[in-house]
Amino acid sequence: MQGNLDSELGNANEILADTQEKFLPQLKQQFPNVKVVFEGSTQEDAKTAASMLRAVAIGLIGIFVVLSFQFRSYREPLLVMAIIPMALIGVFWGHFMMGLTLSMPSILGMISLAGIAVNDSILLVTFIKEHRKEGMDPFDAARQAARARFRAVLLTSATTVAGLIPILMETSLQAQVLIPLVVSIAFGLVATTVMVLFLVPVLYMIFEDWGWARKHEEEELATNVNFDKPHSS
Repeated sequence: MQGNLDSELGNANEILADTQEKFLPQLKQQFPNVKVVFEGSTQEDAKTAASMLRAVAIGLIGIFVVLSFQFRSYREPLLVMAIIPMALIGVFWGHFMMGLTLSMPSILGMISLAGIAVNDSILLVTFIKEHRKEGMDPFDAARQAARARFRAVLLTSATTVAGLIPILMETSLQAQVLIPLVVSIAFGLVATTVMVLFLVPVLYMIFEDWGWARKHEEEELATNVNFDKPHSS
């Protein structure tokens, strides 16, 4: 037995979840020897989800490694990457406002968003560190960096989102597959732009309170002093 689903009236994932929660337990209780196997699109979706999880893990590890080399620290990359979960707020609100349900293209957009969202965060952390090297206290350094880079952060994200708007407005059948992906990226970037200017300075202050950022700067100072010392023959 098979049937087709009208996507305008129902969602396959919701129907499947309801079936697993309500119908299958009663079926197994009544017929213990019956074995239920999900195939077709459900099986393929499970394989795709597992593949995407591996891609997310590899991507996050790659971002962490690159940032570790950039900042010469294993702690400050966590400060930069903290913005990634916050971007999901924009993803969920974007799907709600557009009347969409989370799908595989949506998740693919989330994965792409992880690499894009850290750009503004890297920019802000770099400027905070530069102000700290100039002798500013942590609070003033974070505040001045957020103020100085506000326009750059805003314009960088605004131009990216503006370039995605034509796809969001597209009504053709071919574009319907891409729209959830674009919604994830566009609305995620909007949330990132708003939150990076507030979240990253606050997190930097927390790192200062924990002594993480201060310890790293002291290590940099010690390294520079060692390089400046004359070597005896």
